[in-house]
Amino acid sequence: MSELTREKKRVINLLEGPILPALSRLAVPIMATAFVQMAYNLTDMAWIGFLGSGPVAAVGAAGMFTWFSQGLVNIAKMGGQVTVAQAVGAGKEDEARLFLSGCIRLTLFLAAAFALICLLAAEPMIGFFNLSSEATAREAVIYMRITCGLIVFPFLNQTLTGIYTSVGDSKTPFFANCIGLFGNMIFDPVLIFGVGPFPEMGVAGAAAATVSAQAVVTAVLILMRKKSGSPVFESINIFKRTPRKYMERIISIGFPSSVQTMVYSSISMVLTRMAAGWGDTAVAVQRVGSQIESLAWMTGEGFGAAVNAFVAQNFGAGNLKRIRSCYRSSLIIMFIWGSLSTAVLFFGAEPLFSLFIHEPEIIPEGANYLRIISYGEMFMCLELMTVGALSGLGRTGVCSIISMSLTGARIPIAMLLSSTALMLSGIWWAFTVSSIIKGIVFTAAFLIIFKNTEKRYAVS
Repeated sequence: MSELTREKKRVINLLEGPILPALSRLAVPIMATAFVQMAYNLTDMAWIGFLGSGPVAAVGAAGMFTWFSQGLVNIAKMGGQVTVAQAVGAGKEDEARLFLSGCIRLTLFLAAAFALICLLAAEPMIGFFNLSSEATAREAVIYMRITCGLIVFPFLNQTLTGIYTSVGDSKTPFFANCIGLFGNMIFDPVLIFGVGPFPEMGVAGAAAATVSAQAVVTAVLILMRKKSGSPVFESINIFKRTPRKYMERIISIGFPSSVQTMVYSSISMVLTRMAAGWGDTAVAVQRVGSQIESLAWMTGEGFGAAVNAFVAQNFGAGNLKRIRSCYRSSLIIMFIWGSLSTAVLFFGAEPLFSLFIHEPEIIPEGANYLRIISYGEMFMCLELMTVGALSGLGRTGVCSIISMSLTGARIPIAMLLSSTALMLSGIWWAFTVSSIIKGIVFTAAFLIIFKNTEKRYAVS
């Protein structure tokens, strides 16, 4: 076994020993990080909620492009996470370093390109949503130019978190995000409402607080890299040209996942524009509701990241039995978590939503949103975990095809249902119906693909 897998400290050995304890040790900090990120977003929304539904709608519209950008950085994040993990599993430390430096260089390039586009085209991009209030549209443009103009920090955070996870260290990203959350809790009220020498900045203050907190997370992730105990972080030179074959491998793995996320967010933009037909408050409802829903999906996505690293390392080492056992245990865990999320969102809909929107006439619609989407939470958790497993096998293309096809079906479903007596609720039901179908299809796809993979290994 290579020195890379013998390292202790923060790095967890995913190739040997009991599976569930190793997976849990990796997954718990990632899921805790997801909770921190959820608290991060909810803190923003709680403070912005005091400004009214208009500013919430502005942040919601601009936030769609931040979400879209996560798909772009997935080229580097997923490509780097899978290639580094597979190299670690195969004991190839030098290759892991080359993949790491390559994905960071790619991250910086993508961040610069996206920031430039957003700074130049913010107004027409926000105009896509047809917001009914000019004041809301102006605030959305301001928020977008600040957060997307400095997108380099969340881009680096995404990529570095993926790399830390790929080598078996999920504690460092958790620590970094906790510090970021603490900073955000201070920055938000100070910059939004003005405290001491700081002027009241409103939506612009919320954007500045978000960027400042993300910059803190970036700094911590960079400074803590050597404390992880993994040799992968040693002798990294991002200014040195990465060999073409390594960049091509990163892009080939990450591109399908990138397209999948960008298409997913684009479809959500179309649905948001449809919802805006019922007024800017409908956009606010969707924004706040999706942040509350992150209780389930960010945790599922975080657990999927742990499964991704586990599967990728063991696939690189040829340990298929460990992969099967890992997936079986993960199915049970996500089934339980998804079911609990459904119960919380359904029975706690009104009190949860009233924490973030304080206008009594909007709260019932928000509670209705949460109850409708609650039915699909368990299936969504299964989907996110399975995407991590399939990506660990290098099958990101399959994930993209399934996700884009079934997520795309939300638009015709929403058009059909919203034209009935369901009206706006029909759009929310489109989310739930597609989530249920995707959870079933992804689970079946993994079982079929993995069975065929086992057959190929048996023959060879």
